[in-house]
Amino acid sequence: MSPKFETIEIEQDSRGVVTLWLDRAEKHNAMSAKMISELSAAAETLGANDQVRVVVLAARGKSFCAGGDLAWMREQFDAAPDVRAQEAAKLANMLFALNTLPKPLIGRLHGHAFGGGVGLASVCDVAIGADHIKMGLTETKLGLIPATIGPYVWARMGEGKARRVFMSGRLFGADEAVSLDLLARAVPLEELDEVVAAEVEPYLQCAPGAVARAKYLLRQLGPKIDAGMIDHSIAQLVECWDGKEAPEGVGAFFDKRKPDWDVN
Repeated sequence: MSPKFETIEIEQDSRGVVTLWLDRAEKHNAMSAKMISELSAAAETLGANDQVRVVVLAARGKSFCAGGDLAWMREQFDAAPDVRAQEAAKLANMLFALNTLPKPLIGRLHGHAFGGGVGLASVCDVAIGADHIKMGLTETKLGLIPATIGPYVWARMGEGKARRVFMSGRLFGADEAVSLDLLARAVPLEELDEVVAAEVEPYLQCAPGAVARAKYLLRQLGPKIDAGMIDHSIAQLVECWDGKEAPEGVGAFFDKRKPDWDVN
């Protein structure tokens, strides 16, 4: 039996196709500490279940994922250094668990995908988006950086394409997301489920063990996302939390004002 969750939902059909729903619609599926923990647990549970053939990562509500929950991030400013590192590690390890999930992971994106939402798209094997979607690595607007998601964004886009959006914080639409290789396709919202289902179908004709082994091999052949790189990304995030810009940026968001560096 699947564990009970508060911020995500798991649905499995008779073919072994699982839909993993982000389910904090009222918060635009921003990733809280609870959601991060539950996604890690779900990845472990689904990865070990021989009855699961394919996982679709989708979201309830108006947005796919608005990124990291800023209330959770704000808590880190007052936390002890070891606690900050532990919290950053939880986020990094969740992304690693999804990236190495021994099942095909198909993203179903709609609405907004900002910050960590782009990271979730990047760990999918294939991401299909609705053509109205808005995406962006918005961390630098808050005095933060795309730290723990960085290795996966780089692996998805390559450095040249990542430089177009990694530092500027600007938003971009579906067509550019396809050109950046974040999305494989962008389709009208009413066609999204049909196109995702078509992406799932071929895997049901493949040997599950061979699919898992092929995915593992591909991860070994591609950019190495190992413990050293993950630890470096964690350290970069913690340094941002320790600095002056992140408290100013996140504080400005909650105060509904411009941060002191915004001259527009």
